[in-house]
Amino acid sequence: MTSQPIVVAVVVTYNRRELLQTTLAGIASGTRVPDVVVVVDNASTDGTAEFLRTYQGPVTTDVVTLNTNVGGAGGFAVGMERAVLDHRADHVWIMDDDTEPQRPALQEALDLAQAYGQDTGDVPGFIASRVVWTDGRDHPMNRMRPRMAASEESRSAAARLGATQIRSASFVSVLIQAAEIRRHGLPIADYFIWNDDLEYTARVSRKGIALSTNASVANHHTKVFGDAGADPGPRFYYEVRNKVWVYTRSNALAPWEKVLFTGASLRNWTRTIIASKNRKVLLAGLFNGLRDGLKAPRPNAEVLAGIYALRDVRQPVRQ
Repeated sequence: MTSQPIVVAVVVTYNRRELLQTTLAGIASGTRVPDVVVVVDNASTDGTAEFLRTYQGPVTTDVVTLNTNVGGAGGFAVGMERAVLDHRADHVWIMDDDTEPQRPALQEALDLAQAYGQDTGDVPGFIASRVVWTDGRDHPMNRMRPRMAASEESRSAAARLGATQIRSASFVSVLIQAAEIRRHGLPIADYFIWNDDLEYTARVSRKGIALSTNASVANHHTKVFGDAGADPGPRFYYEVRNKVWVYTRSNALAPWEKVLFTGASLRNWTRTIIASKNRKVLLAGLFNGLRDGLKAPRPNAEVLAGIYALRDVRQPVRQ
């Protein structure tokens, strides 16, 4: 009899206590619940720490409270390290604190991973849920990048199982093989917010298989229905700087993809600035992001120094 794989959910939170409660309730109500939930609190000041101290859910919860907000990128690096090294995960299920997985979300992703492996002999590096807004519409912030160079054979293999070959996904209900985390390492903490998920999932899928499935669904409780181009204000800086890092400092994308995606980003940035009521703020973000993108992101150990003693997940776990 084959034992069930160990699944560890990782949730990163910052000053969204009520939404975090919804996330944890969604995880706990699943038809398949994870073995452990790692919650990384990014130095919240809204009572989240107090809530987590008294939280008693049906799933074992490992709370990591940081003394500094290191953004989603830093939080996921910490949580994924914890899941792999401390909880010996086979799969790591990651999501933001405004994610509400629907009841079948985890089980459907696990079923797809198993079925695809049995059908093809290949193990998907990650499986992404379909992400919808509060009203059920597909969320434009979480559109999957299709794998343009996928062979007809691999497309057909995915389609037979109701799945789609993808190139990248957002960190909103993504089930990652722990073996891929050991192989590729962790997200880059210096990204802070935005595009850390693009870089990481594209890194994992560049030479591997990544799938999305409509059978696994998660709600993304953002304030507005839109993508990163919906007048992001000062956060536009991170959109620009981090995309420059993805295109110039990462091996996640092939050279032809970098050219294609750079052109798309330039077009989208221009549209965002033209449509914005805060053009001065966005132009400053564009200039500063391009300038700072010329410097390489700092190593994770440097970003997290004095905050969390990050260990090397690439080392084999002792049995």
